[in-house]
Amino acid sequence: MIPQALKFIAISAGITALIPLGLILSQPVTPIEPAAPTLDFTSLLQDKPQAEEAPSIDPETIYMRDGYGLQVRSYSNGDGPLIVLVHGSGWNGLQFSHLAPQLAGTVLVPDLRGHGAQPGRRGDVNYIGQLEDDLADLITARVGLDQKVVLVGHSSGGGLVVRFAGGAQGDLLDGAVLLAPFLHHSAPTMRANSGGWAQPLLRRIIGLSMLNAVGIKAWNRLPVIQFNMPAEVLQGPLGHLATTSYSYRLNKSYAPRSDYLSDIRSLPEFLLLAGAQDEAFIAEAYRPLMEAETDKGAFQVLEDTGHLDLVDAPQTLAAIRGYLDAF
Repeated sequence: MIPQALKFIAISAGITALIPLGLILSQPVTPIEPAAPTLDFTSLLQDKPQAEEAPSIDPETIYMRDGYGLQVRSYSNGDGPLIVLVHGSGWNGLQFSHLAPQLAGTVLVPDLRGHGAQPGRRGDVNYIGQLEDDLADLITARVGLDQKVVLVGHSSGGGLVVRFAGGAQGDLLDGAVLLAPFLHHSAPTMRANSGGWAQPLLRRIIGLSMLNAVGIKAWNRLPVIQFNMPAEVLQGPLGHLATTSYSYRLNKSYAPRSDYLSDIRSLPEFLLLAGAQDEAFIAEAYRPLMEAETDKGAFQVLEDTGHLDLVDAPQTLAAIRGYLDAF
């Protein structure tokens, strides 16, 4: 009787395991339809190619705990906090080439692991949570004695800042600036597929989530989300720096945890900015969502501003400078 019971359990377990594997295998990676709508990259195309050539922002290498050489652009702009600018999905630290030199303090702009000119494995990390570890290593490598630490993140980079605040190393953080942050796929701030920018491979995500729930992580390297990067970016002078898909483990690492409201509650005093014309997120939805969880936030919606041009908007610079005056 016991052997029969064990046989039944083994068969049941095998059948159960086939369900997530079937979900994963049933969804191959296919190119995004070229006509699909996407974000407005006009400001990036106009400003960033020239910025890459500026000698003052050539990256240096700062080594992480596993020996990976993180590429970081550094700006020393007088007294002030240590400021780390965290770029959004699919791009790299050049996103902040206009903003970074205008902030007072020690400003660090990394190309996150999996991104930029020296990504390691493009679109991938080694384990869920590695981007948080990299930010912690970068902070501890460069923070001065009694110097405050402020993370500034745009879009998915803002989501990573929220995740960092709610994680084991969140006590390193004294302040945060969130520029139209990604919070969660079910958050009321979301537009469908981030306004056409992101194409999640839902069956893969569900299958891999099921496997991870029972400790199986062997397939976490598989791509689970693609980005609708415009052809004019991919075919332009900086096209080789684009990252057009993420693995399951990088995608999880780049966003707040499933209990994203808990991560929000862990934030220090923060400033949140969003553009009224944001194509990816609903700007007016941030404040009621986050004020229900914490009283530490200040919120501004900028008129006539979209998702990507938020970073370089004059109002954004003025608001960040005002926030940093407290440090």
